[in-house]
Amino acid sequence: MTWLRALFAGGLSIFLPGAGHALIRDWLRALVFAGLYFSAVWFFFPISQMVDAASFSEGMDIANTQTDTMAQFFIMFIALFAAIDATFRAVGFPPNSSDSSDGPSCPQCGKELDDDLTFCHWCTTRLEPVDPEDEETPIDAEDSEQETPTRP
Repeated sequence: MTWLRALFAGGLSIFLPGAGHALIRDWLRALVFAGLYFSAVWFFFPISQMVDAASFSEGMDIANTQTDTMAQFFIMFIALFAAIDATFRAVGFPPNSSDSSDGPSCPQCGKELDDDLTFCHWCTTRLEPVDPEDEETPIDAEDSEQETPTRP
């Protein structure tokens, strides 16, 4: 399921950079890639001429003829880089530093979890409930002798 999710995030980022990062809940990267893409489109495309077009295909013809090759390359580079980044981030590369956290982690994806959930909100894996008796450590016999007062 992780590879399918990664490919879907990458494919979504081809059509709209930042959307694949939003799918994997990487909000800061989603905003950065979407902002980069929309600012490049605003800067390079002749939007005022495209709005005056009678149909969508005529607008795309205007955009293709009025935009130079380097501008088209730059916009497509942003989309391709966003797709590659979203794919690698969805797979888990580079590994997250959530291993050093004190809280519980998901056995499927390894990301940090909330204590009160019965499923992983990242990969939707159902989690088995943990008994409170299992979490307690038994007291050593030596420690129990020291804590109990002795009577003469």
